[in-house]
Formats: sequence, C-alpha cells, structure tokens
Amino acid sequence: MDTEQPTPAPSATPVDRARALIPVLRANAAQGERDRRLTDEAAKALNEEGMFKLLLPRRYGGYETSLRTFLDVTSTLSEGDGASGWLAAVCNSCTWMASLFPERARDEVFGSGDSPIVSGVVAPTSKTRRVDGGFVVTGRWNYNSGSWHADWAVLGVPLTDVEGEVIDQGLVLIPASDYTIEDTWFTAGLRATGSNTLVAEDVFVPDHRVLSVPPLFAGTHKVEEGETSLYRSAFAPFVSTVIVGPLLGLGRAALETVTSRAQDKAIAFTFFEKQTDSVAYQIAVAEAALQIDTAHLHAYRVAEAVDRAASQGGYPDLLTRAQVRADLGHVVENTTAAIDGLMYVHGSGGFAETDPLQRVWRDAHVAARHAVVQPSIGKEIYGKALLGVDERISPMV
Repeated sequence: MDTEQPTPAPSATPVDRARALIPVLRANAAQGERDRRLTDEAAKALNEEGMFKLLLPRRYGGYETSLRTFLDVTSTLSEGDGASGWLAAVCNSCTWMASLFPERARDEVFGSGDSPIVSGVVAPTSKTRRVDGGFVVTGRWNYNSGSWHADWAVLGVPLTDVEGEVIDQGLVLIPASDYTIEDTWFTAGLRATGSNTLVAEDVFVPDHRVLSVPPLFAGTHKVEEGETSLYRSAFAPFVSTVIVGPLLGLGRAALETVTSRAQDKAIAFTFFEKQTDSVAYQIAVAEAALQIDTAHLHAYRVAEAVDRAASQGGYPDLLTRAQVRADLGHVVENTTAAIDGLMYVHGSGGFAETDPLQRVWRDAHVAARHAVVQPSIGKEIYGKALLGVDERISPMV
C-alpha cells in the first residue's frame, strides 16, 4: 500500500504532525489488524513524524512533551488507528522510563541518534542471579506492546543478593538482540499492537542498566535527565495516565463516524428516513458526546495535576494520587459507555467486518481492560483514601 502522506510544515507541533498522519493510519489499519502488527508504511510514517520521540529527552533529539500534550497526540493518532495510538502511548512511556536510568544506560539506548523504540513490561515475571558487575536475568514478560518494532525493552525483575534472596524490585534495560519474541498476541482488539511475550534466557545485565523500583513509587528517585520537569513526574500516576490517551481518540472517532453518517442512514423498521430526524437518536448522540467530554475532562485533570506537581518539584500526596486512579477508571467507563451507546443507535451495520467502526469498538474495549485503569480498583483506592482507611491494595498509586 502506498498512501500519500500529508507533510506538516517544519514548525508543526507534535499534535499537528499526529493530525496529518490520520489518513495514512486509517488506510493501513485493516491490514495491520490482519497482520497483527503495524504495516511497514504505518510504522515508517509514525517514525518519520517523531511519534516515538514524544517523551524522549531533548538532548537526544526528542520532543520531551508534557503529559497533557502527550494525551492530545496519542488520542489524535488513535482517531486514525487505535493500535497505532496505543503503540505510541506505551512505547513512549517506556522511553520515559528508560530516561530515568543512569546516564551511561541512557547513552547506550539513545546515544546513537537513531531514536530507538523502547517496549516494556513492569511486572517482575522473571528471576535474577547476582554476579560480578550485574545480574543474570531469565524470564517471560507478557503483553509487550510493540514487540515487533522495539530496539530495547525495559522489564521488571526481582533483584537478589549473592545468596539468591530477593532484596529489591527493579527495572532492567535489555537490547532486542538479547531476547526472543514468542508470538502469543491473539485477541479481539488492538491486534496490530503485537503485544507478544518477551523471553530472556540467562541474559547478563550490567549494573548501570538496573534501576531500583521502590524509590520511583516513593517519589525519591533522583532525576538526572531533562530540560523540563517531565522526568520528575510521579511514576505510577504518569505511566497509568498514558493508557487513556488512545481511549479518548477512539471515543472521538466513534462519535465522528456515527454523526457523519446519520444524514444518509435510515432507522430500520421505523418511518424515519434519516437518523437525524429521530428525537431518540438525537438524545442518544448527545448523551454519548457528553460522556466523551466527561472522559476528556477527567483525563485532563489528571494530566494537569501530574504536570503541575512535577513543575513544582513536589510529589503528589496520597489523596491526589488515589484520585488519579479513580479519574482514569472514570475515563474508561465513560468512553466505553459512549462507544457502546453509539453502536446501538448506529445499527448492526457498524459490526460489518468491512466497517472500521467495529474495530474502534473492539480496540476500545481491549484498551479499557488494562490493569492500571480498572474502574473498580480505582474507586476502591480512592474511597480508602477519602475515608482514611490505611490499607494498600496496589503499588500503582
């Protein structure tokens, strides 16, 4: 496929560049889903417009955007293709995590000037053995979005002493040459994200590519990188918030598709020749639009809170961080409810395999199941914080 790609002006912002990519992403979405990975054209377009450099430090050629801008960029990409927006969101988040490592590691990953793609899984589904100068790592990490395209991976591990006792939790940076990919991503949605399983067998990781996790969650990690306050952002709120950007864009895509077709679409088994003539339809569309607006308001409140705390050099208090988790769950609930409502009023034609609307619906519902944005868990965390209940149920706060 050779889709002509609009070229933004040299001064174009990251959001402008994302907007210009929508046509090429839409044109490649169906093939990417069939292949269960982005097409070469879509991946090349994202790379050339810097969509994997959004959270890369400026001194390595990145944009180093704020979290608020990041949501706008990834949601815009997702208007074209949910999988493309998801990969931009997750891989940039992993680039942000890699930017927290010591300078020697950062230079190894980013110093070539080629703007590498970083994937990752924070869950420590692995084991390590302490050796001179580092650790030997063996493990399997599921749901590694961007596995086919990544040059490096940031992965969760338990850190052990010489006796083999676990003494810490860590993140390690491993180049793609040191791990293999097991093709396991067979899902109802986000198929083109290639969120496969990474496998490492006795891989040596030097100490400078190992990072202790507890200081990240406590807000005590010393930040060495960045011209802005981006890398001082609270770890758990930041990496959780990036997940909802694609959902916002999928909600907007569903609303635009359904409303744009309404003038030319009848309502079956009624006397309405146009959906726009039905008051019931008008109300349903308004409800969906308000739910999508609500999702945006909560997502932006989170981004602004995280950005503000980072710019002030502080760490958000527990109540604020708990509210972030609840807000993100509310984004999920409102976006998926809006898309469900739009699918109802649009009609069964939206579920035709050839209709992009059904892919939006499936992608949104898979994205909404990410563990860090589960609504019920977010509400429980927030409720405990509001009531002063001292019971921790998740490290991602």
